[in-house]
Amino acid sequence: MRKYRQITDQKPLYSSLLIVALALALTTPTRAQGVASDVPPGGISGTVIDPTGHTVPGATVILEGLSNKDSYVTAANDNGFFEFRDLRSEVPYRASIRAQGFADWTSPAIELEPGQYKILTDCKLRVENVQTTVDVHYSSAEVAAEQVKMAEKQRVLGIVPNFYVVYDRHPVPLTSKLKFELALRTAVDPVTIFGVAMVAGLDQAGNTPDYQQGAKGYGQRFGAVAAGGFSDILIGGAVLPSLLHQDPRYFYQGTGTTKARFLHALSHPFVCKGDNGEWQPNYSSMGGDLAASAVENAYYPQSNRGAGLVFGHFALNTAERVVSSLAQEFILRKLTPTAKKLN
Repeated sequence: MRKYRQITDQKPLYSSLLIVALALALTTPTRAQGVASDVPPGGISGTVIDPTGHTVPGATVILEGLSNKDSYVTAANDNGFFEFRDLRSEVPYRASIRAQGFADWTSPAIELEPGQYKILTDCKLRVENVQTTVDVHYSSAEVAAEQVKMAEKQRVLGIVPNFYVVYDRHPVPLTSKLKFELALRTAVDPVTIFGVAMVAGLDQAGNTPDYQQGAKGYGQRFGAVAAGGFSDILIGGAVLPSLLHQDPRYFYQGTGTTKARFLHALSHPFVCKGDNGEWQPNYSSMGGDLAASAVENAYYPQSNRGAGLVFGHFALNTAERVVSSLAQEFILRKLTPTAKKLN
């Protein structure tokens, strides 16, 4: 019984936090899916103007969604005003405006919340024969830095860090600096530290590992959990990915058959995307779990050490990564309100 507790009580902290968030989410009432009448429609409107601020009547306005049923065409009225009603929420729309004598205008992607009425305020056309262009070039490092900045705002239920998942359809590889930044940001997040305290309390109640009881024992368990979690995040999320040129993040698929998405999530602990954009064996994740499990032998009590425990922790860590990946693919995006919208 002691050996069972020793194996099961030490888990990769980041995956554990996501699974705790998933458990909380499953106990929270949610809106019924697939009932169109329960979701109020939205709308989009705007006024087409020229460079001088005058309205452009008769302009053709095209609203494109994911499919033909989500695409519409209308014309601006005599005051340049146009409007689309009864639009579905959470569908990425893009508005295009065409008018004789003017260059075409296209909006950024627009995704409405249920019942939201969006007014486009920047529908300004430029004269077609004006050939003034400005080319702005961003390096891949700058784009990657912006993606990490967006990822650091992603939290399940607005609370639990969900930094290691990519929702962008066109991600770029991370630099070594950004890999370490993401790992350290995760490790020192207040919610991560709270998770360490909570797991240490559970270990204290279960009297594992074999430290003493009391405040000193709790401090030892807190340190052990923090060291294990930090080692796992740092080695598997920054050190090995930098050395092996691999990306430590989960790439959300979101489309395709359920089977294809299931297999994509299931393979994540074993297959990752390299910095070259190619899929390859996930040596970083597996090596990080194995290294973190081995490091635990350096500070665990003598009675809790041994090769059996190392490989037992490694197997349990890998299993938790599988569960975490499945949750990412099918559940957690819906519970991450600040997730970057798919392009």
